[in-house]
Amino acid sequence: MQPLSIRTASFTDSVIRRMTRVSSKYGAINLSQGFPDFDPPKAILDRLSEVAHEGPHQYATTWGAQNFREALSRKQARYMGITFDPDTEMVVTCGGTEAMMAAMMAVTNPGDKVIVFSPFYENYGADSILSGAEPIYVPLVPPTFDFDPDVLEDAFKQGVKALVLCNPSNPTGKVFTEEELSVIADLAIRYDAYVITDEVYEHIIYTPHRHTYMAALPGMRERTVSCSSLSKTYSITGWRLGYVLGPEAIIERVKKVHDFLTVGAAAPLMEAAVVGLNFSDRYYDELAAHYAHMKSVFVGGLEDLGLKFSDPQGAYYVMVDISEYPRKNDVEFCERLAEKVGVGAVPGSSFFAEDVDHLIRFHFAKKDETLLGALDRLADMQRKMK
Repeated sequence: MQPLSIRTASFTDSVIRRMTRVSSKYGAINLSQGFPDFDPPKAILDRLSEVAHEGPHQYATTWGAQNFREALSRKQARYMGITFDPDTEMVVTCGGTEAMMAAMMAVTNPGDKVIVFSPFYENYGADSILSGAEPIYVPLVPPTFDFDPDVLEDAFKQGVKALVLCNPSNPTGKVFTEEELSVIADLAIRYDAYVITDEVYEHIIYTPHRHTYMAALPGMRERTVSCSSLSKTYSITGWRLGYVLGPEAIIERVKKVHDFLTVGAAAPLMEAAVVGLNFSDRYYDELAAHYAHMKSVFVGGLEDLGLKFSDPQGAYYVMVDISEYPRKNDVEFCERLAEKVGVGAVPGSSFFAEDVDHLIRFHFAKKDETLLGALDRLADMQRKMK
């Protein structure tokens, strides 16, 4: 038999999804894979019930249903301060995962170099490899996960094609300041590079931090490919509705990649989700308040337990320091944590290009009773893990 693909041999399965399976195996409270255990907004569910009987049930336009794209254009214009043409400057994808993959394949050629901040969401490395691009990792320095502008410029000097930016960041919860984004933008313009953004947590920000869209900065609309998803904003991670926004010339390429990857997103789900895209500002204010409450419950509980962690500025993840605990490595630690303590986490090494094994990631997009139950179990962590 001829050998299989070299390209796909170099990365593993998703460690995040693997830890969900480990949590299920031991009956652990799953704080590993980032999905909520509460329902989507009732108005969206009510509309889905109607759509189940009314349709549509057949293919929509491959780059997204017309009414969905128009509603998305209006909603993003309110928050980004710039308007994207629903016919020529956006593509609806099967989740943010496809959005990032399609954007990467549309922008890069095999052999191109792409900057990725480390730590990073695990898909970015795989996206680069599948595209044939070479990732150049630039460290974000804990505990605040800032970057060194000189180190970043050294990476740009290597002739990069694009930079991948997750803001707010998974796994750290970092929210890049406007000043930091301006540094990135200036370098992208100076060295003629694109910026591919993952902004899926754009509405989950904790005071006093605020989200700034890279595409809205001076000179960046024409060289930014903005990717996001409805998954986190409307608590519909299983619906797999994402999107790519950008200049027409780039989006034309994204459309072609998307068409042959997945044909199109699910027509009935797009129809139901239009209700969410038409929500008023009040919904997003209440969403932010809801997540601020969940953060207070969980992060406050970690502090009461004496655990060391980095305070998230956005998203719904928290990195916890396990330096004081004996372990073979952080993967083995997380497996034992699920088995002995009954709480699922993700080993930090899956997010870092550097040799890191003293951090684990929890998420707190859960009901109060779930979070309090997890904290109650984590109270035994020192006794059971040392």
